[in-house]
Order: sequence, then structure tokens, then C-alpha cells
Amino acid sequence: MRYELLVARRYLRSRRKSAFISITTLFTAIGVMIGVAALTITMAVMNGFEANLRNRILSLTPQVQVVRYGAMSNYGEVQAAAEKIRGVTGADPFIIGQGMLTSKTAARGVVIRGIDPKNPAAISDLHRYLERGDLASLNALPTSPAKASGATPAPVAIAIGEIVADKLHVHLGDEVRLISPISVSGGEIKATSAPFRVGAIFLSGVQFIDETVIFMDLGRAQSFFGRQRQVDGVEVHLANLDDTWRVTEELAGIFSFPPYRVRNWIEINQAASAGFAMLKRVYSLVLMMLIAVAAFNLVAMLIMVVMEKRKDIAILMTMGATAGAVRLIFIIKGLIVGAIGTIGGLVLGVAGCFTLAHYHFIHIPREIYGISTLPVAASPAAFGWVALAAMFLCFVAALYPARQASKQLPVEVIRWE
Repeated sequence: MRYELLVARRYLRSRRKSAFISITTLFTAIGVMIGVAALTITMAVMNGFEANLRNRILSLTPQVQVVRYGAMSNYGEVQAAAEKIRGVTGADPFIIGQGMLTSKTAARGVVIRGIDPKNPAAISDLHRYLERGDLASLNALPTSPAKASGATPAPVAIAIGEIVADKLHVHLGDEVRLISPISVSGGEIKATSAPFRVGAIFLSGVQFIDETVIFMDLGRAQSFFGRQRQVDGVEVHLANLDDTWRVTEELAGIFSFPPYRVRNWIEINQAASAGFAMLKRVYSLVLMMLIAVAAFNLVAMLIMVVMEKRKDIAILMTMGATAGAVRLIFIIKGLIVGAIGTIGGLVLGVAGCFTLAHYHFIHIPREIYGISTLPVAASPAAFGWVALAAMFLCFVAALYPARQASKQLPVEVIRWE
């Protein structure tokens, strides 16, 4: 063992006359431990929130989509070509429109999204957020009574968000009316309307989806908007979101611009992604400052050690220890204290993440976040970066006391002390 490490280890041991310094060393390590644990747990919770929000948004909004300027009538070919790309789990055509959804007591502006309920790729994610009803009702044909009776056929079903249902004061099976402006030949705009019934109610936890988006059968949407055998685009579903840019580039190579355009969820939700990333950076910076405060307590602690060990340092230097060796002794001691605190903080962070993930004792409003407990997504890479940052701060904090210790003059110390 190098004597620098041996001396640094001996300086960590408690003696009666240095008990105060040893207690200070202990509390310095505890401060680093608390800072590391707080940062790791916070980053895990933030990552959990981001992953949960991203999954909920992407379950009801496009991951990758191919759109065409003007009407897209060859959507069957586009769908078939997209499904052949590696990493694509499915593709479904869609149509988008705007309108006013009314009930007997209220009205609300909505975004109508026409999907194919028979396509598993179109409804697999929506099923997870279904509160009441059945998505199969969107595909059910309206019951037509005998013509002799003179009765009108029952309206087809649509799926609406929980917030829309609350605002319109409707329940499962209630009838609503959808009104939408459409463009006809000659540039004339006219309104079209049709009755529908509430066949399913979903709650994603994403407010702008739950209060604005409704789903209906693709064929019924084409008929309602007067766009027979035409869609706005084809949505492509991915097995892994890490393949987003690769799939986007492959699709762009197949469907060139113009008249096609390929977009992905990163471009569509750019503002939300950037805002959440900035929030994570701010939280990480604030908690990193907490670690820095604890780490720089090492400065005061090591300065006290240097003052107490002036005679020891002088004797070491007269025996041949160089200034670099003296600096190394105190840097090693600072790193040992930092390592103890960092390792303890990582263990405490893992325990905290495990506890939050398995014992849901912290509850949050489900109406706002779409979940009732804190989501946790611990990342080994994040734990590694926190450990490296904490050790770096401890190293920086140990530099000044180590430098001051190496500047001691053995002759002056021995003469006067």
C-alpha cells in the first residue's frame, strides 16, 4: 500500500483530541449521501413522469405519420409499404376534422379523428384508457328498422373523453349531435350534421386529448366529411421509440416530398418535449447544488485537519515526502469521504426508488396526471452520472486544502511548534 493512502486512512480514524474533526467528517459524508440520494430519486421520478406522459400522449396521437398535400386516396399502398419496415408494428389510415359536439344542455368544440376499429394498431393503445363502453361499438352498423315502420335508423357510436362527457352532461348510450363545416365545389362552405351515440368513454390523463378529441369509425368519418375513399394520412406504430428517426428516414426515402411529408412525434410535440427536458435540467441543477454544498463542507473539514496535522506534515516532509505526496494525502482523504457519502447515497436512492415503486404511499390527483401514484423509472446511467458528478465535486473541494498543506515549511513548523 502506498504510504499516501495509508496516512490518509489513518487521518480518518477518531482520536480523543480529534473527535470534533471526526464528527465533522461524518456529517460531511452524510451531507453528500443525502444530496446524492435526493438527486437520484428525483431524477427517477422525473424520468417516470416523462415516460408515462409520453406513453399516454403517443397512445392517442401519432408516433410517425405519412401525410399528403391534398387528399390521399392510395392509403392502402402507403399502409402496406410502412408495415414492411423493420421496427413497425402496424399502420392505420386516419382522417381529421373539426366540429361542434352538442347535447341537450351544452355544446363543445372537438377534433374528430376517424380510425378503423377493426385495425388492432389503431385501437390497441386506446383500450388501455377505456373507462366505460366498448370500442367495438364504433364498428357496429346502425340497426335499421323495417322501412314500413318509417322509423329512422339508430345513430352510430363514437368514443369521447371523460372531460367532454362531463361538459356535455352525457353518459354511455346517450345521443349527441355533431356539426361540422365542410367545403363543397366552388369554394362554398356549408354545415353538415348527424346524430351519434356515446359508445365509449376514455380517460388518458392528458387534458387536451380528454377534452377535445373524439374517435369514430373511419368509413363513417369519410361519409360525414364528404371525402369518400380519402384520408389525411397513415399513422405508423413503432415497437421501440428509439427507432423513431430511422423509421422516419426510411419512410421519407419511400414517400418523397412533395407531395408526401413524413413527421414523427418528436417534431409534433417539440414544445412539450423541450419544456420537460428543461424542467429536468433545472431540477438536476438545483439538487446538484445541494451536493455541492455538502461537498464543499470538505473544504472546512480538511482545513481543520491540515491545521491539526501541521507537525505530522512537517515530519513527513523532513523524512523525504514531497509536496505532491502531501497534496495527494489530503486529496485521497477528501475522495474517501466523498466515496463513502456517494455510495451511501446511491444505496439510499435505490432503496427509495424501490419503496416508491412497490409501496404506493404517495398519492397524486389522477384527474390531472392520469395516474394516482408517483411513477418511477430508475436509470443505471443516471445513477452513474450522479456518482461521477458527486466525486468530481468532492475532488475539486479537496484541492485547496491539499495545496495549502503542501505549502507548509517544515523548518518553521518545527522551530515554533
